[in-house]
Amino acid sequence: MVRVIVGTQWGDEAKGRAIQLLGKNADVVARYNGGANAGHTIYLQGEKLIFHLVPSGIIYPYTICIIGNGVALDPEQLISEINTLKSKGIEFGKRLFLSDKAHLVMPYHKITDDKDNIIETTKRGIGPCYEDKYARRGIRVADLLYPKIFKEKLSLNLKKYPSLNLNEVYEKYIGFGKFLAPFVADTSRLLNQFIDDGKEVLLEGAHGFLLDIDHGTYPFVTSSNPQAGSACTGLGIGPTKIDEVIGVMKSYTSRVGKGPLPTRLSPELEEKVREKGEEYGATTGRPRRCGWLDAYLVGKAIKSNDIKKIIITKLDVLSSLSEIKICKEYKYQNVPSIFSIPELISKFEPVYETLPGWRTEISHITKYSNLPKETKNYVERISELLNVKIIAICVGPEKENTIYL
Repeated sequence: MVRVIVGTQWGDEAKGRAIQLLGKNADVVARYNGGANAGHTIYLQGEKLIFHLVPSGIIYPYTICIIGNGVALDPEQLISEINTLKSKGIEFGKRLFLSDKAHLVMPYHKITDDKDNIIETTKRGIGPCYEDKYARRGIRVADLLYPKIFKEKLSLNLKKYPSLNLNEVYEKYIGFGKFLAPFVADTSRLLNQFIDDGKEVLLEGAHGFLLDIDHGTYPFVTSSNPQAGSACTGLGIGPTKIDEVIGVMKSYTSRVGKGPLPTRLSPELEEKVREKGEEYGATTGRPRRCGWLDAYLVGKAIKSNDIKKIIITKLDVLSSLSEIKICKEYKYQNVPSIFSIPELISKFEPVYETLPGWRTEISHITKYSNLPKETKNYVERISELLNVKIIAICVGPEKENTIYL
């Protein structure tokens, strides 16, 4: 069974949590897009762990993890992450494999990343790395294993960056290459073999569908495709290998950086939700904007990714509210494709459905039948609006705070 995990909003849906829940039975977890500008947060025995590049399935001692060719790889960040996880008792052994075709984030990528702060990127160099990839001047993991070839490519690229010293960058990255060499593999061949052998495989993307560079709220998007189909190109497997796509959605909406968020809460309510939900970026610590659940846009994600099952996270964050709103659709004037032109966002008016809140703590509840009726009504209404099966809801930060439906 090969399943893809997709975030259905603007990222931060707790996809790491979904991997934690589903990964306990997985033989392989593979990452197919994005870079260290994304962070998957999970809680393990009370400790908060943030993953930027290493697939979060590494917490399970027998799970094999793969970083695919579609990832923009910051080798310094990856090495730091490996060492941090080792210090917490996580053993790697022969469990982490890195695609030889993954493109490297270089120092000059970070220098040029959104230097005018147009869209408020994380400044991790991801966009410029992908830009070089498509301009055919990128440097890949395999190049680090061949110093002469690497130096030639680096020398050509550094001509535009006189502030960077060739020998310093060269020596630093050759050191990264020596550290990472044992992890490098033809991961496409490896993953296809695992699938052919009948292994349980989870494919995880970074970010959320609404940040997809083709399908998201462009230009306020990421530089890759979180869409489920990108798992094929980002890992080197055929589309018929995918058996199922599972969506992850937060019980409300959040967004970091610039870009439209029409269902944004009032300042007072937003601060309340932000503090309760710890809505601060896992990568930068920036406060996230928060809004009511946008079922209209989640519905677009469900259709575009052929999602049949959903996991709802952070349901407990709404516990103190007397009423909860869901955006079902939008009123808009003369706009052929909603959200395609952010400059016209002021013309879009959310149409809300209001439901009563439950106003009681639910994080201790372990059975769906024991939830307040208002909570169940909210969950069931989401299922109706999205025409999708909800397979689990998270009512707290720990893995144990999960109710399976």
